[in-house]
Amino acid sequence: MARSKEFDENEVLLKAMRLFWEQGYEKTSLQDLVEHMGVHRRSLYDTFGDKHTLYLKTMEKYARITNAAIKTEVQRGRTALESIRLIFDYLIETNGDQPIGCFFVNSATELAYRDPEVSKLTSELFGNEEQLLTELIQQGQQAGDISPGLDPRLLASSLHATMLGIRVMRRTSTDKQKLHQIAEVSMEMLKPS
Repeated sequence: MARSKEFDENEVLLKAMRLFWEQGYEKTSLQDLVEHMGVHRRSLYDTFGDKHTLYLKTMEKYARITNAAIKTEVQRGRTALESIRLIFDYLIETNGDQPIGCFFVNSATELAYRDPEVSKLTSELFGNEEQLLTELIQQGQQAGDISPGLDPRLLASSLHATMLGIRVMRRTSTDKQKLHQIAEVSMEMLKPS
């Protein structure tokens, strides 16, 4: 007879995500994971596979959480321009009790250049974010809130690069005012002359 799990998979996956987020993939040992997650090594393997598979699952979990949060911000905006500004604000202001910075940016800089699976996941998330920005820019152009003379895809790439830069700067700077000023410069380039 199979033993039932004595832990909540979602809860321990979030614990693993947090540990990887704080320490990175390389610095996190299997023993660290076992202790932090509060599960037996065998249970970890049976439920999540090896360390690499667990890491990929934490990245997928983070992507779902981040996508939902960004969609919430977009829905709060009354205009496309306001929605974009709310995304910037979310990236600057949100961390709460989470580790500083963005788990995906951390993953991209630590592993994406040598791990095709991590590279694929980061490319997918970043691609989805750029697509959302492209759609918002197109909506804003149709509404007259965003300059119609700009290529929406190129503009989305530029905004996304700024957003990634802000995510990196959040790891090294607590000067949120400076980050808001950087966001404001990006917002200004969207507005019609």
